[in-house]
Amino acid sequence: MEKQTTEVMVNQVRLYLIQGDITRQDTEAIVNAANSSLMGGGGVDGAIHRAGGPAILEECKQVVSRQGRLPAGKAVITTGGNLKAKYVIHTVGPVWHGGKKGEPELLTSAYQESLKLATANNIKSVSFPSISTGVYGYPVDKASEVAIGAVTAFLRRGITSVKEVVFVLFDAQTFSAYLSALSGQ
Repeated sequence: MEKQTTEVMVNQVRLYLIQGDITRQDTEAIVNAANSSLMGGGGVDGAIHRAGGPAILEECKQVVSRQGRLPAGKAVITTGGNLKAKYVIHTVGPVWHGGKKGEPELLTSAYQESLKLATANNIKSVSFPSISTGVYGYPVDKASEVAIGAVTAFLRRGITSVKEVVFVLFDAQTFSAYLSALSGQ
């Protein structure tokens, strides 16, 4: 199923790029590019909610009733429901408005907050989609550089339980952008 793959080591953590479907990953956690309501939606978010079943939505509703909508750059964790992954880390990326409204900082935060949450829950392996590059309109070439930069910077700090990070990229164009970003590190 996975067509392309590449792997590098960052501070004793395996970092993979693969082309594939994030809902089929067997990492301990997968990251959902959620919207701030956490109620499921289109793209990756809808696919994860459909594949994981109602347990994910139920936990998301509880989170929202406790703390309100999730702002961009923040993350929360729920069950993985029917997914192979035990957990789903929901994070909200920024909507692209041309790059001058804090989008790179918010996107960096979305990746790093997800990794902090994984570490806090002693999670060993995490899969990420390309956050904000679908309906939120973040250009893939720019988003891939932010994503790779944010994750490698976090891993280089060395304070994490995570031993494996997988970027699961839906199509060849996105895979290629992430590969270029990784090569530039």
